[in-house]
Amino acid sequence: MREYLLTLCITAAVTYLLTGPVRKFAIVAGAMPEIRARDVHREPTPRLGGIAMFFGLCAGLLVADHMTNLNEVFAKSNEPRALLSGAALIWLIGVLDDKFEIDALIKLGGQMIAAGVMVMQGLTILWLPIPGVGTVALTPWQGTLLTVALVVITINAVNFVDGLDGLASGMVCIAAAAFFMYAYRIWYSYGIEAAAPATLFSAILMGMCLGFLPHNMHPARIFMGDSGSMLIGLVLAAGAISVTGQVDPDVMNLFAGSERNTVHQMVPVYIPLLLPLTIIAVPAADLVLAIVRRTWRGQSPFAADRGHLHHRLLEIGHSHSRAVLIMYFWSALIGFGALAYSVNSASMWIVLGVVFLSAIGLALLLLPRFTPRAPMWAQAVVPPRYRRRRSALAAEAAEAPEAGSPQPAAAVEKPESDEYRSPVSAPANGATAIGARSRFLDRRTSETSR
Repeated sequence: MREYLLTLCITAAVTYLLTGPVRKFAIVAGAMPEIRARDVHREPTPRLGGIAMFFGLCAGLLVADHMTNLNEVFAKSNEPRALLSGAALIWLIGVLDDKFEIDALIKLGGQMIAAGVMVMQGLTILWLPIPGVGTVALTPWQGTLLTVALVVITINAVNFVDGLDGLASGMVCIAAAAFFMYAYRIWYSYGIEAAAPATLFSAILMGMCLGFLPHNMHPARIFMGDSGSMLIGLVLAAGAISVTGQVDPDVMNLFAGSERNTVHQMVPVYIPLLLPLTIIAVPAADLVLAIVRRTWRGQSPFAADRGHLHHRLLEIGHSHSRAVLIMYFWSALIGFGALAYSVNSASMWIVLGVVFLSAIGLALLLLPRFTPRAPMWAQAVVPPRYRRRRSALAAEAAEAPEAGSPQPAAAVEKPESDEYRSPVSAPANGATAIGARSRFLDRRTSETSR
């Protein structure tokens, strides 16, 4: 565990220290695109944050290669080299896109090529544990197609959710933490060395996200861009592929005892089929909804709009920070809920806890729709938006006109339109969230492509 923590810390430190110089380089290189209609920031913000994240990945792999215990991962497996090859290719494509805005189909082809490079070097799904059937060996073509599909889906799911400051890096960090705990349990508890690469990938991925988050939290001073979002999506997919298709379930010796006990004991084997999906459940749901929404309107699935989940949270009335925290909450609930179920699938308390936390999440999600009138004695404990000051109430009562008396013309309120709004200044250090709901452009009229 100490080696993994040291690798995580070094990866985070390298990413954090390089992000500042990378930001200056992005400004000089002109990687600051104009603000689009679907963006939520108000000032051009530099991209290319993925450069720092890629060098953090390289530093983590280099340090792990020189450690006594983690060196065996490189000696017995070619998966770290396969990950580095695919990551370098997808990172290069992302850098070109951050600078020159390449076509979406070209990026999709690059993602498939990067996945194919990893497959050629051994990072592929060899078999699948299927409930009720057992372990099913895959042919080379089946394994290749399934691996490429998982990589492409994960990369695009992470890329689609990268729309608010700190959202993608935070959600992927939460997913990587849940996956690290699962892979480490498989490696340490069952003594399966084949789970060590996935554990290492998860630790490095956490370091990349944690090192970049301080620069990317609202208001962000730099964006990771496609060079960062596609990179962390590929690393996340590589860990899922490694622990799903490389770890043989028969090695766990769980097929013993009654059928009921075998089913419960086989849950840790079946979880790899679900955990790669649960840790990207929110981004994947956003991806599916975006494809359905765009094709229903007769648009291309790659055409951008303002219908993503984080855009809807802002439209409901959530602030930028609260929308990000709500997305964090749902990612943690799904990922760690699946992890807890894999540890003890027979416990009803886990199911009840997930249901209770889901109810809390729904209440927080719909909070802006309700504006309760808190009593005066509860003013100190409710959020500021629900407080009613005594002085304000007294002023309203004093200024209220008597019944039947005409109101002066000066007392007539101006309509809420943009021509009466005073301009809102934005800080010069990065992106900010838009405030009132009326400042949003209609999603149906937004024709700007991503």
